[in-house]
Amino acid sequence: MPLRLLRHSELNLSAWDTCVNQAEQVVPYAQNWWLQATAGRWDAVVEIGRQGEYLAVLALPFKRRPWGREVYQPPFTQQLGLLTTAGSQHFQLPDYLLEMQRQYNSCYLQLHTEHELASAPLGFKLTERITYHLPLAPSYAMLHAGYAADYRRRLRINAEAAQPLVIIPTVDAEPLLTLFQQTKGAAAGLGRTHYAKLRQLIAAGQQHKQATLLEVRHPETGELLAGALFMLFRTRLVYLFAAASEAGKKASAPLLLLDAAIQQYAGTSGLVLDFEGGMIPSIARFFANFGAVPVPYAALSLTQRPWYLQWIR
Repeated sequence: MPLRLLRHSELNLSAWDTCVNQAEQVVPYAQNWWLQATAGRWDAVVEIGRQGEYLAVLALPFKRRPWGREVYQPPFTQQLGLLTTAGSQHFQLPDYLLEMQRQYNSCYLQLHTEHELASAPLGFKLTERITYHLPLAPSYAMLHAGYAADYRRRLRINAEAAQPLVIIPTVDAEPLLTLFQQTKGAAAGLGRTHYAKLRQLIAAGQQHKQATLLEVRHPETGELLAGALFMLFRTRLVYLFAAASEAGKKASAPLLLLDAAIQQYAGTSGLVLDFEGGMIPSIARFFANFGAVPVPYAALSLTQRPWYLQWIR
């Protein structure tokens, strides 16, 4: 079937979600409700079947600029890219990008880890990014044995403490967001709009039973030491957002949070924990100490001059 570029108002969002749920690539960020929360609107290049079903989709979140539409990577949406189903007849990303190039002046798009690109498509610049994955099919005992020795020691010390730190499930994201603002907010460059989008994303994730919020609090004062947000979609568990106080870091609270999630989902066939990061060396080491391995994914960028500037040399 031919490929079509559809504006957001033309998208069949029910067909969209069916495609994302049935796609051979597992990409939580491409779900309709996720994109609604983080981007608000997006166009797409779509392969449409004979019955109107979507056989493949390439999401194109966009912003309107004076010089035209600009494709961008929304916040809290690490990966997008081409998703194809078993019925698709178009598997080559450059075919979809060609449709996109005809309508957009610039593009920055981070692809999912299942894309294999030996070189950049014509006109695009390709850069490699890194995330970390940990398969959760093995038993917890096997996964725990793969931790760095220091991590196993810290977990043992906490377990043997008179008042060990414990993991507390919660549905209230505000303490975590407040802690992040107090500890990382300025350096992370997040503003009011970002937090509003994150609140929408968490609420939608809870509504769709994909979001899990965990906390570690001081056993005597109740002070929040660390918190984390995980999203579970099909065979992906995403470590999406986290924060810790200085006291929490000293008490190894972030380690306890991740260990709790690993312990909960250990032994789940096909499930992969995506740590959603690894470009910063210190963070990469933190993830690698759980036995996670680096996994590359591509970022594509394109800048085209508007027609009225193309005469400039």
